Amino acid sequence: MSIAYHAATGLFHLQTRTMSYMFQALEGYPAHLYWGRKISEGNAARLLKRVERCSFSPNPVPEDRTISLDTLPQEYPGFGSSDFRTPAYAVQLANGTTVTELLYASHEIRAGKPALEGLPAVYADKGSEAETLIVTLEDKLSGLKAELSYTVFEAFDAVIRSVRFINNSEDVMLLNRALSFSVDLPNDQFDMLQLSGAWARERYVHKRELVPGLQAIESRRGSSSHNNNPFFALLAKGATEDHGDVYGFSLVYSGSFAGGVEVDQYHTARAYLGINPFDFSWRLEAGEAFQTPEAVMVYSAEGLGGMSHTYHELYRTRLCRGAFRDAVRPILVNNWEATYFNFNADKIEAIAKAGSELGLELFVLDDGWFGHRDSDNSSLGDWVVDKKKLPNGLEDLAERVRSQGLEFGLWFEPEMVSPDSDLYRAHPDWCLHVPGRRRSEGRQQLILDLSRKDVQNYIVDALSSILGSAPITYVKWDMNRNMSEIGSALLPANRQRETAHRYMLGLYNVLERITSAFPQILFESCSGGGGRFDPGMLYYMPQTWTSDNSDAISRLKIQYGTSIVYPISTMGAHVSAVPNHQVGRSTPLKTRGDVAMSGNFGYELDLTVFTEAEKEEVKRQVAMVKEVRELVQYGKFYRLLSPFEGNETAWMFVSPDQREALVVHVAVLNEANAPLGRLKLKGLNSGLNYEWVGTGERVGGDELMYAGVAKERAHGDYFSTVHRFIAK
Repeated sequence: MSIAYHAATGLFHLQTRTMSYMFQALEGYPAHLYWGRKISEGNAARLLKRVERCSFSPNPVPEDRTISLDTLPQEYPGFGSSDFRTPAYAVQLANGTTVTELLYASHEIRAGKPALEGLPAVYADKGSEAETLIVTLEDKLSGLKAELSYTVFEAFDAVIRSVRFINNSEDVMLLNRALSFSVDLPNDQFDMLQLSGAWARERYVHKRELVPGLQAIESRRGSSSHNNNPFFALLAKGATEDHGDVYGFSLVYSGSFAGGVEVDQYHTARAYLGINPFDFSWRLEAGEAFQTPEAVMVYSAEGLGGMSHTYHELYRTRLCRGAFRDAVRPILVNNWEATYFNFNADKIEAIAKAGSELGLELFVLDDGWFGHRDSDNSSLGDWVVDKKKLPNGLEDLAERVRSQGLEFGLWFEPEMVSPDSDLYRAHPDWCLHVPGRRRSEGRQQLILDLSRKDVQNYIVDALSSILGSAPITYVKWDMNRNMSEIGSALLPANRQRETAHRYMLGLYNVLERITSAFPQILFESCSGGGGRFDPGMLYYMPQTWTSDNSDAISRLKIQYGTSIVYPISTMGAHVSAVPNHQVGRSTPLKTRGDVAMSGNFGYELDLTVFTEAEKEEVKRQVAMVKEVRELVQYGKFYRLLSPFEGNETAWMFVSPDQREALVVHVAVLNEANAPLGRLKLKGLNSGLNYEWVGTGERVGGDELMYAGVAKERAHGDYFSTVHRFIAK
């Protein structure tokens, strides 16, 4: 790993073990040269072909008409000074104009990776594993300065980018667009892959060919959203799961975002990602600075799977933090689908007792334990125990659960307030709202204005009181609606368009304070399931409830799509009752368990109503999960068959030393007299012999990968098979 600078040519060369990223300060303009497989020191003149174009592409350097900002591949382009493509930033100056031109001024190379103030970010455990380049650009006429940050890690083929804007003038500037990165690729021969969907069908894989013009993804919802994930990838033509060039782009941010690719008139492709400029503006007073979130750009020469492996390991080990980053996750039962709001301490203890008998380790009390919360129309914000349901309080209930041998966890929705709550009656101005406008409700609730310090402090104090009152070891942090009427009672008129981003900064402040104060608690984020499954939240909470849809067949697509960028250790995956509460489908208990074990495993049903046969199946599942959960959490994940391409899904996990593997295969619908097939495995050691657990057979790693294993013949719909292989 190294970052090199060549003063004679203005060339920057960022390298990892197998990747190079190069750009050049050309007449002061940071020009992109190359990103791909590692190469030796390149000659900038060979890497960047410059020719004079027609007069419709103006020339900013009169003496060199081969330079046009409208055709030059750039690192951080602006608009208004002859580049007509999508800009990375836009600033309105005190005189009302929007033309700026950022040119190279200086640079600095540092060991390690600096933190981003107030924002989540990838980190370096020790300084020697990463290097950071800070390139300072200036527009001397206006006094605008931008610091472009590039970090590379020795172990990961990734470039982590962000930008810090500084107003060095004596006047006010309005920052109207501040993307985290922009990169110009030399051609448009790519397919764009995105993860899109809706509530209960999050992160479906969609792929399309690039065409001239703009192809984009975004969220305007105040959160990263169920609809589009803040990630996309560009796959070179012919790239597959295992072969070919793939470029991934992921934003470490949880609010509204925009990303995409513009293909220009010369069929080059400009990729970008950052805070959504829609309804965004930031007032920069003289001397003030603004920091963008960071984006993680990953290159893989080994297809989509190689890109995923980089994201998985980087996010699991250098984004997630705390005691639970490397700790195995407990097997839990959540009472939501078992009881909804209708429970008491005896019912909870009965479920915990049943869970203990089946080998479970954690009970999670979901919604309905506070205020007078008997439905979803009241009490959010009133974080006090409902003594009608729990007359002896949380501490007593926690001890009753712990007496059964289980740890105790709790659900919160701290960012929300019910109109029917003591908090709202006392502080009606504490929610996001616009004076005189309707306060639109979603799920009969409003959103607290986390841009306000007093609201942040209230949440921290209220939750700390509860978390300190009982032996709580797990928290599910929910958020069940998108933003509307985005306004703050405390911000002046000229800062109202800052509200949504200030909300995110406030949320991150709350999360940092709460998770730091209670390091013994495993926090799981949730937003109607997977509505805020993003790297920003993973920085504070190492796992996310993947989807409110826990149907095993639906989860094949949801978990497969999520795995494109997110580690398996971040996915909550539970077994729920049938008919499934979201889609009405009935699937075998075995299949539900086989799918759920490919994540952080648990149950969302009433354990007290199981038959003896069901209890035996659950005991088998729990025993299996305890044997393989380290492999699932820390192993390398390989996708074998895509649910988006056929009737079958298969994936597998391989231990870091390649001595153990777990394979899950699901056939959705059975077919009469179906053809026989074989499933070829991946990632094994071709020179090792493996015991095929449960069969007594020994088989070579080469045979498993190149000849494969015969698929079991399905017996009915929704048929699943699990294979384990251990090297002997």
